[in-house]
Amino acid sequence: VQLQASGGGLVQAGGSLRLSCAASGRTFSNYDMGWFRQAPGKEREFVAAISWSLSRTYYADSVKGRFTISRDNAKRTVFLQMNSLKPEDTAIYYCARRASMLTTSPTGDPNEYDYWGQGTLVTVSS
Repeated sequence: VQLQASGGGLVQAGGSLRLSCAASGRTFSNYDMGWFRQAPGKEREFVAAISWSLSRTYYADSVKGRFTISRDNAKRTVFLQMNSLKPEDTAIYYCARRASMLTTSPTGDPNEYDYWGQGTLVTVSS
């Protein structure tokens, strides 16, 4: 399985970006997907997750109401729409695939994810 994240860039505070993560592998639709981020000098943190069935999403409190996670199983792609961006959103954003398939609800625990993309840098200027 390979995950290729894209869509990062430089944006002013209040602006928007849409991240994409394209996955290889024919069983993409059976797995929850998540987005995590790591800012300079900080630990990796959970951002958002979406269930394999598209019916459930889960967000970190810091992004709730501003970010939206979605997926297109036919295209094996997961998205992160980021609106009202703040300087504190600056980080490398990683997409990840959950290790277990067909789970009951998404999780923000990074230990539950086994495949990770290479990351895409988001920089929000003030």
